Amino acid sequence: MLVVRPITMSDYDALHTCAVESGHGFTSLPVNEELLTNRITHSEYSFAKHDVTAPTDEGYLMVGFDTETGEVAGTTGIEGAIGWDVPFYSYHISTVVHSSPKLNVNNVVKLLTFGNNYTGCSEICTLFLRPEFRGGLNGRLMSKCRFLMMAEHPERFSKTIFAEMRGVSDAEGNSPFWQWLQEHFFSIDFTMADYLTGIGKKGFIAT
Repeated sequence: MLVVRPITMSDYDALHTCAVESGHGFTSLPVNEELLTNRITHSEYSFAKHDVTAPTDEGYLMVGFDTETGEVAGTTGIEGAIGWDVPFYSYHISTVVHSSPKLNVNNVVKLLTFGNNYTGCSEICTLFLRPEFRGGLNGRLMSKCRFLMMAEHPERFSKTIFAEMRGVSDAEGNSPFWQWLQEHFFSIDFTMADYLTGIGKKGFIAT
């Protein structure tokens, strides 16, 4: 049986294992000792705060562990409000229609717009279950326990909740979407961009 609890520094090795196993595109689990340690420390700080009346920079990271073996099966987390301390960038797909019956013109154009639309929202994140535990209802437990926490402590979270979904990439870590962006806007490959994003160095996105 899995039980979910707040992460502690004693879980560092297990968190590092999850980071290694998560592979390319999992930006919230970079294989970086300093970042993973800081993530645990920040989570311990966030859980210990008792005077929270509105979400700010809190980040809650939890682990699911096997009650029979004590082994950590995976991670799951919630960010109280993203984008205030470190900018959060996203792309929005919108539609523009150019139409003129007189000229017999009707063009539908898709636009990809860059922005910070989710600043201040809460994010459910860092959901990763190790391969040997991906059975039964383990994944559902690790996901839905976050909603139970938000329902029990609504003052700690925004009314708008979102989640990032990992995009498509091949075995070598190549992303078709990023290849298009790289061709037109950036000069670094997806693996490096993914790593820089994971460690909080996102300045290259806005340049």
